[in-house]
Amino acid sequence: MKKIKDLQAWIEGYAEVEDAVDELSLAWEYAKEGEFNESELDEIYGSTIEKIEKLELRNMLRREEDKLGVVLKINSGAGGTESQDWASMLMRMYLRWCEKHGYKTSIANILDGDEAGIKSCTINVEGDFAYGYLKSENGVHRLVRVSPYNAQGKRMTSFASVFVTPLVDDTIEVRVDPALLSWDTFRSGGAGGQNVNKVESGVRLRYQFTDPYTGEQEEILIENTETRDQPKNKENAMRQLRSILYDKELQHRMQEQAKIEAGKMKIEWGSQIRSYVFDDRRVKDHRTGHQTSDVGGVMDGEIDGFIKAYLMEFASEAQ
Repeated sequence: MKKIKDLQAWIEGYAEVEDAVDELSLAWEYAKEGEFNESELDEIYGSTIEKIEKLELRNMLRREEDKLGVVLKINSGAGGTESQDWASMLMRMYLRWCEKHGYKTSIANILDGDEAGIKSCTINVEGDFAYGYLKSENGVHRLVRVSPYNAQGKRMTSFASVFVTPLVDDTIEVRVDPALLSWDTFRSGGAGGQNVNKVESGVRLRYQFTDPYTGEQEEILIENTETRDQPKNKENAMRQLRSILYDKELQHRMQEQAKIEAGKMKIEWGSQIRSYVFDDRRVKDHRTGHQTSDVGGVMDGEIDGFIKAYLMEFASEAQ
């Protein structure tokens, strides 16, 4: 059914573009005869271009993992409260973007900041092509603003990192060795209530992973406090583990290990993929050169322009 749905979307998209082009050609003929004014023709032309670009953008998402959901993790950089506040602003930005596009989100884990904001969070995003679009957000995001947490009102620079991995579904086979798994349980943090701080519903998964290609060993650590049901949290943690293992396999299969590791740079000067300069009302992506002065709109989840610019420039390299 998923394959049928995908093919149907292509057929409908092509038919929509074909009808729009036919309508534009007819309007042009009428315009030459004086039966259409220039503003009406411009409106039809703009609508046609929009439909073509929409289909062209979908064509950039042809890799197997592009159609999957996303595990999106945000970590605050050095800088204390200011960086933690910036991380929470990014979390809100992505949640608003998901809401605008009809994606289902759930916060798998969140670690609050000392005074404000968050130290880290993990968000599961479910829906078609969520990974295809949000993979452009992987990297370090830099904020420049007059900090409300600085008594002198100085302009400060903060960093936060965003890591994006595909959220695997039942169509993806990933082998997990039970012998390498271990579990801990703990009481979930939060405001309290009937159950949240009294029952050990939070789970901590540890997986001893050995890279089959390099022989390198690492411990994968996942915490999940999404629900008050421990078995459900274990199920969600296992899903995240499968997503991480699938992402590791993708890195080797597509021979992009060097690219991905280069993208996971230190959260500091010179490593950012995008800068958000509030005082100058400017947000600029350093990979594509795309920028906008609508800082408020961007922080409200309007990041489609950045996603489109990235996919148009870089997606074809990875096909």
